[in-house]
This record gives sequence, structure tokens and C-alpha cells, in this order.
Amino acid sequence: MPDSTRSSIDIAAAPGVVLDIIADFEAYPEWAGQVKEVDILTEDGDGWADQVEYVLDAGAIKDTYVLKYDWDHIEADGTGWVSWTLVRAGVLTALNGTYTLQDSAVGTKVTYDLEVDLRIPMIGMLKRKAEKVIIDTALKELKRRAESMRD
Repeated sequence: MPDSTRSSIDIAAAPGVVLDIIADFEAYPEWAGQVKEVDILTEDGDGWADQVEYVLDAGAIKDTYVLKYDWDHIEADGTGWVSWTLVRAGVLTALNGTYTLQDSAVGTKVTYDLEVDLRIPMIGMLKRKAEKVIIDTALKELKRRAESMRD
């Protein structure tokens, strides 16, 4: 069973702005350094991406994988949470996570939970460190993108 890692960051942008960046998968290669290609495979009835295919190059880990998204817990103002689960991959056996967006004094507090597991054996401590690096990098890149896009 995969372990879970969590981290949070405050972003000086409204939750709706942050959510729009999270939902704009096709722009990920512009700002999410390890994501090389993205293809939206299916959308739900509301126009949200349902299944998304990624090509990842994170140095030691290179993979093509598909995630299924759940947007049902997002409010009109962008607060709430969006989650995803791994549908298929080559090296990964789990890549499940959640972005939780809350109003904060500076704009939005984003909390990122992530579970990763690989087909290749890896010591738990190293896997948690890798998860932490993935989360911290993603949050910093998301913050940079959101704060550069606000009015």
C-alpha cells in the first residue's frame, strides 16, 4: 500500500485563479517542469477533464500514465478539493492525490496530498523523500504560475 505525503503553500491569488491553472492541463508543459506532454482523453458533462494522459520525465522516473479526476467537491468560487487516481501507467502502480483549495489571508492555501508507488522496489524513506520533492516542486511551480497571472 502506498504511503501518503502532504504539504501546503499560500498563494497570492484567488482560489478560482489557482483552480483554473490546475484544470488547464494542456498548459502544464509550460510551467510544470517534469511534465513533457499532456493529452485530455475524456471530459465529463460539465467540461472538466475526466481522464488525462501525461508524459513524465523526472530524471530517474520516466513514464506515460493516465489519471482520472474527480471535480465534484469544488465550489463555484474555486474552493474545495479535486482528486485523482491512476488509471494506467508503465512504471507507476499508484499516483493518487488531492489538491485542497481554501481561502487564506493572502489568497489561497493549497494543500497537496500524494500517494506514489512504483513497480520497482524502493526503500520507504527514499519514496517519501521523492514524494516530498514532487509535491514541493509542484506547489512552488503552481505558486509562481498563479502569482504571475494575477491582475
